[in-house]
Amino acid sequence: MTKTKARKICFLTGSRAEYGLLSGLIKKVQKNKSSSSQLIVTGTHLSKEYGNTIDFIIKDKIKISRKVDISLIKNTKLGVAKSLSLAVEKISRNLNNLNPDLLILLGDRYETFAAAVSATILNIPIAHIHGGETTQGAFDESFRHSITKMSHFHFCSTKAYKKRIIQLGENPKNVFCVGALGIDNILSNKYLKIKQLEKEFSLPFSKKNIFITFHPVTLEKNSSLQYFKNLLRSLNKIEDVSLFFSKSNADPEGRKINNEIERFVKNNPSKSIVRPSFGQHLYFSLLKNMDLVIGNSSSGLIEVPHFKIPTINIGDRQLGRIKGKSVINCLPTEDSIDSAIKKAFSKSFLSDIKKFKNPYGDGGATEKIANKIFSLNLDKILKKTFHDL
Repeated sequence: MTKTKARKICFLTGSRAEYGLLSGLIKKVQKNKSSSSQLIVTGTHLSKEYGNTIDFIIKDKIKISRKVDISLIKNTKLGVAKSLSLAVEKISRNLNNLNPDLLILLGDRYETFAAAVSATILNIPIAHIHGGETTQGAFDESFRHSITKMSHFHFCSTKAYKKRIIQLGENPKNVFCVGALGIDNILSNKYLKIKQLEKEFSLPFSKKNIFITFHPVTLEKNSSLQYFKNLLRSLNKIEDVSLFFSKSNADPEGRKINNEIERFVKNNPSKSIVRPSFGQHLYFSLLKNMDLVIGNSSSGLIEVPHFKIPTINIGDRQLGRIKGKSVINCLPTEDSIDSAIKKAFSKSFLSDIKKFKNPYGDGGATEKIANKIFSLNLDKILKKTFHDL
């Protein structure tokens, strides 16, 4: 009997958030005897400024096949464009050497877009996770839908997103609604207690505890820094509070936001801390004990609702993404943020969100995706047809 050749499945990760979502799936693929796992690490994982988050991958004992440095020297739109071109060149070379049977991509970052371009030219089939979503305030919106058109299989988080992927002309037979990977990571996390967290951060918990993640709104010109300053002014009005800041990502204006965070924490050391990245274990342990999450991160809309705590979603960065009952949208003005904070801490709102269903599911996405990618038929998959409605 001829032994079946192990399928080479390659993952690419370029940021802390992306790896956090993919880690469980990568581990499951690595353990499967019928497949051979590959991992390309790039983007901010290799940057000291953004926390050297490759250390989280190493700590998880996941084998890294290639490190692709596309250093973002200038945190500007031109700087991102230069990193994107460098990513296409370097990722293409490494994909060509690894020669996987299938490339797994998640999300909408420009590093992910570069990998999709590279794989398309090299005739490598792509499976895309978290397609069909919209973020109308960021250029990631265009990257995500472009990745969808270059991909051959799609794993989406809601039925509405599945419908949108099909609307883009993708074959319904290759679009799978599985829920959000982040929910699985929450369910498998081993949580630290408050005393352990206080020791970890050298910051006592207060009557109110708030986690803040704010990223640039990349489709607006030089507005993100002002929006963030408005947020800081609102936070500064809250009494008896502990503030946990996660640094902004590597988008244009990200460094300016991070400088403001560091300045704020330096001036308010008794009530605030900042880290470039918390890692999943600490992040979810914090969320379990937070009273509010505020900013404009997708995690506030997808994972945070699982904990039945309020999310304040500021501005247009996540505009168009499905939001649960626990999410409060507000304008990026000081008055609007003040009003949203007041609502988030109100007894009526807190009572209202004690029981609701997270639109992104209740777990199981990792298992569903793994079962599919092991059995996908890759024969003749490269020649796609446009599915007309």
